[in-house]
Amino acid sequence: MLYKKIFSDYVYPIATISGTIIGVGIFSLPYIASKVGILVMLAYFLFLGTLVIFVHQFFGEISLKTPDFKRLPGFAKIYLGKKGQAVAYITTILGLLGALLAYLIVGGEFLEGLFSPVFGGSNFVYTLFYFAAGSALIFFGIKAVKRVEFWGVLLFSAVIAAIFIKALPVFKIENFFPAIDINYLFFPYGAVLFSLWGASIIPEVEEMLGPKKKLLKKIIPVSILIPIFVSLFFIAVILGVTGERTTESALLGLMDSLGGGVVSFGIVFGVLTTFTSFIALGLTLKKVFIFDLGLKNSHAFVITCLTPLILFLLGLKSFILVISFVGGVLLSIDGILILLMYQKIKGKKFVILPLLLVFIFAVVYQLVYFLM
Repeated sequence: MLYKKIFSDYVYPIATISGTIIGVGIFSLPYIASKVGILVMLAYFLFLGTLVIFVHQFFGEISLKTPDFKRLPGFAKIYLGKKGQAVAYITTILGLLGALLAYLIVGGEFLEGLFSPVFGGSNFVYTLFYFAAGSALIFFGIKAVKRVEFWGVLLFSAVIAAIFIKALPVFKIENFFPAIDINYLFFPYGAVLFSLWGASIIPEVEEMLGPKKKLLKKIIPVSILIPIFVSLFFIAVILGVTGERTTESALLGLMDSLGGGVVSFGIVFGVLTTFTSFIALGLTLKKVFIFDLGLKNSHAFVITCLTPLILFLLGLKSFILVISFVGGVLLSIDGILILLMYQKIKGKKFVILPLLLVFIFAVVYQLVYFLM
């Protein structure tokens, strides 16, 4: 059947990449837009969207030219040696820990927004509940119901559209253009990069395509354009309603303007998506510790689950700060590794060098910013 061929060759692989990309990062974007305005965000999406498409295409070529069942550290070992592999392990582990912390922060806030009006309780209590439930499933190795990314993307888009329809009476275009503080001009980089990055899923999609692996080059650009448009629509909807009152996790700020109903449904969807992602990422990191670094199951579990909680208890509770660091530093380093590996294959320095300089500048800037 033709439609089955279209779905298996194009729709499902595209939805897998797009659905993986559309995650916790998207909830940070409206708040950032409220600081810099919609035009600055459009510029970042145009620039970083182009950069991400190039880098993901390069990683797709690396994946196609390398034996199957390898991931970034494996690729790095082949093309950059043991030092490259060590850097890839560090960025992978720290990146996953940072993502787990981000999901923990947002998941606790969403639970608090849903249940505290009825049951009371502090953010700390709901975060602990979220942590305990997720950690239990990570410990036993039980995955939550596997997300069907195709329907996940459609459902999220439908939720945003429903919120937009309800928000029309209070929607204000002037909210798109706040007074811009030049101190925030580099603020969007890490979060936007985080919200568009999906390199880790590309080798899996290559394997999913089987004998039709060459379709990967056509699939990657479309798979990234979809999250770009969904993210921009999400920013416009939230910013148009809440303006300067936009909260860090976006959806909670809508309660004051729109009340419950469709907003509560959106938050329920946010809880489910963050929770399943928390479990999936936790299991992935636990496997890295067990299979790649040779740790015992119990030790891997303790490091995987307790590290984000300890960081949270130590005061790292700014969701945007966390994803900005992960995106601005760790994912930028991953980008550098991918570009260096691609150079080994193609050797086109005139293409690679400008992109390398962007990532290097971003890493230096972000490290200076976070350390100051």
